Amino acid sequence: MVISKESVKYSLNNIKKSKARSVLTILSIFVGIATIFIFVSFGWGLYDYIDEFTSSSSADKLMIMPKGGLIPGLDTTFKLLDDDVEAIKKTAGVYEATGVHMGVAEVIQGDSKKYVFVASYDPDLPMIMELSDVEVVEGRALRDGDSGKVTLGYNYMIKNKIFPKAYSLNSKINVQGQDLRVVGFYEKIGNPQDDSNIYVTNDFVSELYPDKIISYGMIIARADKDNVDEVGERVEKKLGQFRDLDEGKEDFTVESYAGLLESYMIVLDIIVGFIILIALISVLVSAVNTANTMITSVLERFKEIGVLKSIGARNSEIFKIFLFESGFLGFVAGVIGVLAGWGMTIFAANALDSFGYGFLSPHYSWVLFSGLVLFATLTGAISGMIPAWRASKINAVDALRYE
Repeated sequence: MVISKESVKYSLNNIKKSKARSVLTILSIFVGIATIFIFVSFGWGLYDYIDEFTSSSSADKLMIMPKGGLIPGLDTTFKLLDDDVEAIKKTAGVYEATGVHMGVAEVIQGDSKKYVFVASYDPDLPMIMELSDVEVVEGRALRDGDSGKVTLGYNYMIKNKIFPKAYSLNSKINVQGQDLRVVGFYEKIGNPQDDSNIYVTNDFVSELYPDKIISYGMIIARADKDNVDEVGERVEKKLGQFRDLDEGKEDFTVESYAGLLESYMIVLDIIVGFIILIALISVLVSAVNTANTMITSVLERFKEIGVLKSIGARNSEIFKIFLFESGFLGFVAGVIGVLAGWGMTIFAANALDSFGYGFLSPHYSWVLFSGLVLFATLTGAISGMIPAWRASKINAVDALRYE
């Protein structure tokens, strides 16, 4: 359906004549488009963040954790010991397994005191680092026998991020009253908790907490990647029997890392979908408003339409004029909405990054930009179809008599 240049000029002049109404119509649509842009871009960014963890190095991992979703190591009623690790290792399909201890430690720098998470692992089996493919950006990773040495999260390298002074390689950090030597820093993960973690070896953690019976809050096992779910079921049964627990009454869960990420994806789908639904309702209301604007425009230009028909304008030409007007309003609203959403996401992303939540970053794609502009244009055009059709069916004689 092609519209002539004369009709386009005529439509644009009519939009200019009713500036106030046109601006309000554009405003009602662009708010919904901007909202959709913001939540889709950030939601897409979260999908990208989760996808980074779904790598070949994590596809073969099983995680044995306390039931109930508590942070591993902080539930004092749940303990996993070396005997449990050995039982898991003996399960068919498991290649190797290792325990991870998580605890809270007091860290002091001058007059500043912070409480952060301390994670311990076996340097010969650093599977906890393989889960997220985190790499050392300065110094080195922990080695077997590294007593009194630590590796730190990224934020310890930054002044005033955790403490007033930044730490450097070979500097001392006071953890649980002990001065430990810094041997490495991990790359930025993008959230304050992970980027403030302290890592020590499993052999040293008992020296860090001398008055505490050390147990593992989580066990990570490497399994046959092609049968990871089946191996997980065998691990659950084997460990349940070893811990003398009845079937169905296990105090632990066994999940593949890929399955855990998939469950996060499902929750994310629901949240993002719900928010977009609310935004779409806003766009629907805007479409009704656009239709109302076009109906008002038809009534105001009733006699004008009669004049156009009397000088030879066909019904299809009248239809195109009003359809173009509503579609053009939608197009302008879409462009403004996308630009406004883009600006707001940039501002929000910078603010979140300054607070340490760099993982909450938006994803930009030409599909998002062009798709939302097209969606707004179609919304405007569709909402103007009925008024345009009514305008095209107006009888020229009746229109010229209209007062």
